[in-house]
Amino acid sequence: MKKLFDPVQRAMFLRRLTNFLRRKAGIHYRRSYSQCGEDVVARTLFDMLGIAHPNYLDIGAHHPHFLSNTYLFYREGSRGINVEPDPELYARFLRSRPHDLNLNVGVGESPGHLDLYVMSSRTLNTLSENEAHLYESQGYKIVGKHSVEVTTINKMIDQHLGCAPDFLSVDVEGLDYIILASLDFERYRPILICVETITFSSVGEGQKRTEIDELLTQRGYMRFADTYINTLYVDREKWTKRQPR
Repeated sequence: MKKLFDPVQRAMFLRRLTNFLRRKAGIHYRRSYSQCGEDVVARTLFDMLGIAHPNYLDIGAHHPHFLSNTYLFYREGSRGINVEPDPELYARFLRSRPHDLNLNVGVGESPGHLDLYVMSSRTLNTLSENEAHLYESQGYKIVGKHSVEVTTINKMIDQHLGCAPDFLSVDVEGLDYIILASLDFERYRPILICVETITFSSVGEGQKRTEIDELLTQRGYMRFADTYINTLYVDREKWTKRQPR
């Protein structure tokens, strides 16, 4: 019975059901590849800002298109960077996202190496030992552990983009706040940030991470949408100065 209440499984079921009903009803819609439709929300925002092909930085990308916040944009001709520390998952990006820059590294507070905990559900892979043991306490297993190279978000942007990504997606199971807090917003200010803002719970009773909301609000971002699991934040100044469409 546990799988029926798993928030990931629930989100996948609702997304597929919604897409199926829309097709049956003949309703025009954009197909979503995200967990809860975050990519369609992001596409709508960029349409409102008049940005046809936003570039992106997807940290904790996991899979080229399954539960991906950036695959919709890739299909539409946008390009960016996918960051995935798990070598097996990373190999899929080389095959399925050849026009992106795909990096087999982790992102943390400082350069170096960290242990990657590979979980029985790889959507929960994490560089945080505490987070891995939390998942164990909720019925998942650590099936592997190996050291991976870790860089910082500022260094990554500096080396590979040279400017802020239009769209920043962060889903790294336990290090989301650390990565965002380390971002130099004076130099690299994304227009839109999508980040997981709820603690994990296998029965769907996670708690909102208010520290992420407080951090981004202080940096001049406003909540554009919330899907319970993830929150999308837009640069307030860019949003208020948009041209009416």
